[in-house]
Amino acid sequence: MSKHMRKPERDPYQELANAVVILAAKDYQHALRIQRRNPKSAAAKSQIDSLERFFRSDWYQILTEVDGDMLIKRLREERE
Repeated sequence: MSKHMRKPERDPYQELANAVVILAAKDYQHALRIQRRNPKSAAAKSQIDSLERFFRSDWYQILTEVDGDMLIKRLREERE
């Protein structure tokens, strides 16, 4: 295969960062579902609070350019 036909190389660090953010979003959606079924669930509330802190953290901002508050809003809207 000529070098002009090669697929662009993927940045493994960016792929890892994306995977971390995607998993956190899935965990957040799962915790929201649990909270909807059981509003008194302390475990769901704790996980939601923890993930919201992550989405607003400096570490999250290093991983992605997606605004954390906007992501929280969108995930909550999807839940409804």
